Amino acid sequence: MTHPTLRAAAACAALSLCLFTAPAMAHDVLPDAPPPGAVAGPPPLRADGHAPIGVMGDHRHKTGEVMLSYRYMYMDMRGNRIGDDSIDPATIVTTIPNGGGGMPPTLRVAPTDMQMQMHMFGAMYAPSDRITLMAMLPYIDKKMDHITFQGGMGATVLGGFQTATEGWGDVKLSALIGLAARGNHKWHLNFGVSLPTGSTTERGTVLTPMNTRPEVRLPYAMQIGSGTYDLLPGITYNGRDGNLAWGAQLAGLIRTGRNNGWRLGNEGKLSAWASYQPVPALSLSGRIEAKTAGDITGRDSRISAPVQTADPDNYGGETVMLWAGVNLMGQTGALRGHRLAAEVGVPLYRDLNGPQLETDWIATLGWQYAF
Repeated sequence: MTHPTLRAAAACAALSLCLFTAPAMAHDVLPDAPPPGAVAGPPPLRADGHAPIGVMGDHRHKTGEVMLSYRYMYMDMRGNRIGDDSIDPATIVTTIPNGGGGMPPTLRVAPTDMQMQMHMFGAMYAPSDRITLMAMLPYIDKKMDHITFQGGMGATVLGGFQTATEGWGDVKLSALIGLAARGNHKWHLNFGVSLPTGSTTERGTVLTPMNTRPEVRLPYAMQIGSGTYDLLPGITYNGRDGNLAWGAQLAGLIRTGRNNGWRLGNEGKLSAWASYQPVPALSLSGRIEAKTAGDITGRDSRISAPVQTADPDNYGGETVMLWAGVNLMGQTGALRGHRLAAEVGVPLYRDLNGPQLETDWIATLGWQYAF
């Protein structure tokens, strides 16, 4: 992480990763005893027993326990940015060289907005108290709107068009390995692999500056998968004191190999959160997330167009997001153990390898159930 904000956050997380010994479990209950003479029922379950729903691999389970989960994520991207400055489509096509391949010398197509929906299906199983296995399968839907300018120079608009792709993404398999714990302070190691099951050959119809509508292989941003086997290392910390809980996770994404001559950039992400539980069934959370990502290495020779998304250099950058969330935990009857959660995030800082579309907000809704 190169930006000072990311370096400082990473240093703070590293200072907390001390090693102690004791098991760490995910199914937390409140220790309150019933009053004298009362009939003891099942203990309340903690709504803050998990991290905010946008954090993956945050907790382990007891031996033999299974957890199923579903997350729905919506991301909205509008407007373009170079570094930390906004830039409009007319300026893009009159000042930015065409790094997407072919002619003309400057870009002639500019994306204006993009929406991505992801349905994430997950399962966890604990063969022992120390190790929890996790698998995740996403279904992804992307739409991107563009403006095409007339061929040559200038900023005369020719028209607009939309490209869309959808399909199953890359499968992720991980192990959560307990490192240490002391009282309510717990640490575990995250290690996984991402398998290239998502498509990287999606095609669509575009409007060219010459007013033709060919079907072409779409740029990298519209592909569903990475096309490479990727490593997913990380480390996670959780702490608690009374009705307050907090945690941090440092995670990486390391690309290996190449796909049709290219690969996405490596990523690093640091997330820290805190929550307050006014009652066992409800917790409110806040989270800050800093992320750095590299640009694309290499190039797919079949992705060639005068649009910024076809240029491998226009990917990656550094972002800081602020999140607010809520967890609801069922306590009785058929709802006991079912967790519903939501989280919404907005950007605090964006320094992008642009021009590229900027993220305006992200929302995640989720359901989890352990048995």
